[in-house]
Amino acid sequence: MEIGIDSFAASMLSTDKSMVINSAQSIKELLERIEYADKAGLDVFGIGEHHRKEFLDSAPTIILAAAAARTKKIRLTSAVTVLSAADPVRVYQNFATLDLVSQGRAEMVVGRGSFIEAFPLFGFNLQDYDALFSEKLDLLLNIRDNEIVNWSGRFRPPLRDQAIYPRPLQDTLPIWLGVGGTPESFIRAGKLGLPLMVAIIGGETHRFRSLIDLYREAGKNAGHSPEKLKVGLHSLGYVADTTKEAINDYYPGYAETFTRIGKERGWPPVTKSRFDVQNGELGALLIGSPEEVAEKIIRHSYALGGISRFTFQMDNAGLSHSKLLKSIELIGTRVTPLVNG
Repeated sequence: MEIGIDSFAASMLSTDKSMVINSAQSIKELLERIEYADKAGLDVFGIGEHHRKEFLDSAPTIILAAAAARTKKIRLTSAVTVLSAADPVRVYQNFATLDLVSQGRAEMVVGRGSFIEAFPLFGFNLQDYDALFSEKLDLLLNIRDNEIVNWSGRFRPPLRDQAIYPRPLQDTLPIWLGVGGTPESFIRAGKLGLPLMVAIIGGETHRFRSLIDLYREAGKNAGHSPEKLKVGLHSLGYVADTTKEAINDYYPGYAETFTRIGKERGWPPVTKSRFDVQNGELGALLIGSPEEVAEKIIRHSYALGGISRFTFQMDNAGLSHSKLLKSIELIGTRVTPLVNG
């Protein structure tokens, strides 16, 4: 199983420094963490895409390109590219260029995004939420598979015998479909034969088995081989030497972040008892010691019928740079060998 990290490039908003200085320092430290993850033997590092004050990932390919120059082996991906509000031509060009810069280590995870700020920002109607994504995904895959593109749709001018460059170093640029909990999204990924990245940030992970079964069945019916239908899992996680230390480090920032976001979405405030349930045997959170987290990843994989990638999202809890580096080290040196041993 591939093990990696996903980051939303969280900005340090609570220090006394100016926002610009904070942002520059946050990006500097993020690049250091990606470089450290590469040295620690992790397989993949992903950068999200948001257009909010607290995140610095509005231009993820720039961050990934900077990371490419400082790393050697780790694969570099989006997590996720909000394709609904982007131009697929530009998306492909950006990631094909990243692939050249990284010498064949680029990937992308595309999705509709759990936040919606990109829609008004780029002039799209939220009522076209699914139609925009379906059409743009179709164009993106067309560009990936054809150097000369002929295509037409509702939301973009047609392309007629249009050559699109550059082409990536890899024969086929990997494109994963990022999904939440909508059955139609799982089925769409299966029909297209795309690897699936499932974001599970709450609830009980095993309950997603029926949706993943839909994906695999749709892929089989469309004629795709089982080897092509890979499943990845993205969840909130953090590793420390002991479970007690991990919870003490992680919970305060987690509670603040998700209580704040919850006000936007109508969620109740975070409580410690609810957190403990989410971090329990069946819950989606993976906060603990290397041994406990590794056991939980293996348990989740078994419950979901086998996963081929797991990524930790850990920089949403206000953890210090040093604690994040330590967690990356523990994931690379202790969690990964236990999962794949």
